[in-house]
Amino acid sequence: MIRLRGLTKRYGDVLAVDDLSFDVEPGLVTGFLGPNGAGKSTTMRMVLGLDRPTAGEALVGGRPFASYDAPLREVGALLDPGHAHPGRSGRQHLEVAARTNGIAAHRVEEVIEQVGLESAARRRIKGYSLGMRQRLGIASALLGDPRVLLFDEPINGLDLDGVRWIRDLLRRLADDGRTVLVSSHLMSEVQQTADRLVVIGQGRLLADATTDEILDGLGTRRVVVRSPEPDALAGCLREQGLAVRMDADKELQVDDSTAQEVGELAHSRRIPLHHLSEVRHSLEEAYLRLTGEEVA
Repeated sequence: MIRLRGLTKRYGDVLAVDDLSFDVEPGLVTGFLGPNGAGKSTTMRMVLGLDRPTAGEALVGGRPFASYDAPLREVGALLDPGHAHPGRSGRQHLEVAARTNGIAAHRVEEVIEQVGLESAARRRIKGYSLGMRQRLGIASALLGDPRVLLFDEPINGLDLDGVRWIRDLLRRLADDGRTVLVSSHLMSEVQQTADRLVVIGQGRLLADATTDEILDGLGTRRVVVRSPEPDALAGCLREQGLAVRMDADKELQVDDSTAQEVGELAHSRRIPLHHLSEVRHSLEEAYLRLTGEEVA
């Protein structure tokens, strides 16, 4: 588990992270969201011991990350895909990391294959595309077969196949019981992947809940229905005290109801339906509502 308690970071007069407390649990993909400047990267750097907190603590497995003798065997992280030495090959970069962390040499070949870099492993990193650098960074994170993984914008630079691959990878890692924290600006991907969300703004915690809880917290449920008798259906729905709106195409939108309720009412009045569905709010809507006042 990753555990943050009262984590605070100041840079002079700037309060980058403000008394942040939350847990990242094993077996789940936890999405870490917030506007630019919200403090996400700073928080992840403090978890990894790259920045020292002004106050509070960040623990991995009950102890500071810097206290581990072979950190890559405990925690894998992708923060900056451009950190690798450009003159080395991808394989050499991974071999150095393996040697310095007591990791078996065969793991280098395993992660190269796992991230799909076989054909580029002997090429110098300076010739890598952004997507290839992302894959190399993910290979570095996986090298020590760690139980805890942190990824900062792992989808950047990946094509459609790469996006699908990283989505499946995150799911497999969590299903294997690992602790997975992922920062991303792509709400549609987070909504498909994350089990739990931590949302921050201006360094403060705004939400810490499951994805479904945050989406349900938007309140209004909406049903979309089409019928060859829209006026009759709208009248029946309003008789039940439901708020109904009709657009120019005679499609009805019913607030605070369910498809079952609308369908059963239409059936009882013998009103035919051509379409009936519940509209689920998007994570983007929830995110914008949570962070609207928190953009730095």
